[in-house]
Amino acid sequence: MRRLFQEDLQNLGEQLIEITHLVSKAMERAYQAFETADVQLADEVIAADAAIDRQQVELDEKAIELLALQGPVASDLRMIVGALRMSTSLERMGDLARHIAQLVRLRYPDLVSPPELQHIYAQMAEHTISIADRLATLLENRELHLVSEITALNDQINQLHASVFAAIAAEEWHASAATTADVTLTSRYFERFGDHGVSVARKVDYLVTGDWDSRGE
Repeated sequence: MRRLFQEDLQNLGEQLIEITHLVSKAMERAYQAFETADVQLADEVIAADAAIDRQQVELDEKAIELLALQGPVASDLRMIVGALRMSTSLERMGDLARHIAQLVRLRYPDLVSPPELQHIYAQMAEHTISIADRLATLLENRELHLVSEITALNDQINQLHASVFAAIAAEEWHASAATTADVTLTSRYFERFGDHGVSVARKVDYLVTGDWDSRGE
């Protein structure tokens, strides 16, 4: 029974890694659609989000089953509860990629972003995809130096997020109300994606070390 229980725990970890890869792919494709006004690709991102949702539900159901039937304690209990919380953040990250794709579909055939902000979103996208890729490696190998790297990337996203607000508050900003709303939402989606990535990274750190740092939660 103990061997089967450990296999179930390992399967939870593997599911988390798989969801993280799906999330990374979703954001990469969502930004590609955003950059090029590719509505077909945007629709594919939106449809693919259902697979992330299914994976999360399956993981959560298995985790709850293990809690109910196995009565885990100590590190095993932390692993199961941590998996439940991480899956929620990862599912939300998938939703945020979907939201960006939905903006593409809404504004097609026009680009969502005006030219003067496109370089900012390119950087935000690069950082969010890097966060997701590092999360997958962190979950697989427990290389804790990646936690600080993920946090640093998120700090850069926050700075870029602030620069978007500075741009739309400037006197020379004359875009329409719809465009202003779109660029604000886009920036917010990238920013929240990074925040959820940090949340997952800190939970992995806690699982490995047993020390909890609640900053940013």
